[in-house]
Amino acid sequence: MPTPQGKPARASRAPRTPRDGAGPKRATVQEVAEAAGVSTATVSRVLNGNYPVAADTRRRVEQAVRTLGYVVNAQARALAGSRTRTVGIIVEDIIDPFFGFIARGVQRQAAEDGKLCLVCSTYGVAGGELDLIDSLREQRADAVIVVGGGVEDPAYRRKLADRAHALNQDGSWLVLCGRPPLAADVPAGVVDYDNTGGAHAITDYLLGQGHRRILYIGGLDQMSVHRARVAGFRRAYASRGLEVDERLIQPGPFSRRLGYERTAQLLRDGSAGQFTAVFGANDGVAVGAMQALREAGLRIPQDVSVVGYDDIPLAAEVTPALTTVHLPLEQMGREAVRLAVALRGESDGPTDTRHVGTHVVIRDSTAPAPAS
Repeated sequence: MPTPQGKPARASRAPRTPRDGAGPKRATVQEVAEAAGVSTATVSRVLNGNYPVAADTRRRVEQAVRTLGYVVNAQARALAGSRTRTVGIIVEDIIDPFFGFIARGVQRQAAEDGKLCLVCSTYGVAGGELDLIDSLREQRADAVIVVGGGVEDPAYRRKLADRAHALNQDGSWLVLCGRPPLAADVPAGVVDYDNTGGAHAITDYLLGQGHRRILYIGGLDQMSVHRARVAGFRRAYASRGLEVDERLIQPGPFSRRLGYERTAQLLRDGSAGQFTAVFGANDGVAVGAMQALREAGLRIPQDVSVVGYDDIPLAAEVTPALTTVHLPLEQMGREAVRLAVALRGESDGPTDTRHVGTHVVIRDSTAPAPAS
């Protein structure tokens, strides 16, 4: 039917209904720009935070984003060459409290910084760290945080250093949490604690209580954490002019099972001789040793004292409560994210290291060595 001006009427178009399961249509960056009265480039600058924008302009863009429910397309952002506002953390196993509490610190700090945290586990697979670093680099993560003791192998360290350089070239950073730095010229941040000092302090405490034969259980020879803690153990003996019976150093996985089985075995066959104290290389190992001692009819701490390392919540919950070395695990995770943010934008800068403190927590699992 012709209009009064003689032009054919345009049929009214009903709003397009999305296909079943497709959900509502997402707002576009162009629509945000139109609503705020700015260019799409200005919207991108506000969203990426990589260029100064006037406060009033920023408020208009942010209001338009909220009103339209605009969500950044992470894939498009990556293709455009910017970061994805994500932080990747690589642990051995998230159910291990040591890794879990550090991961919680990373997640909380990342959330406060407006970043998404991706948690990845190697489950102890050889080379798993390197593969996951490569995957997170493909995801254009702002930072990759690797947690736990590193493999003390020159070839492996070179491969890890290569990954650090590759991340840095992409505008990202590798942060090592709980292990020593790679080399002065490798662009990798480090959040570390004094493994050697903590082991020295708690061993010296036992020696000061009159213990001379201390059984040390746990840690794999190729891992930096094990080497550092055994070094502290030996140093405590040396500082008092005492010798270590090598039979009393029993390496193995950081696990409650190892603590139980190795202690039970040594009590049965006497291959390490008598001992009046057990130093579990972490709290899980120590708790396993406590179980074996009780099953053998020994009292803790009257017959044998037991100490651990890390101070996970379990240490305060067992009976008797475990004397241990306290690590601020959640703080370490937070510091790793803060360091990554501080280093962002640096190019091939030197290694930046932050240290967190440790101290001995004395509870009920230790006592002076028995007179016999």
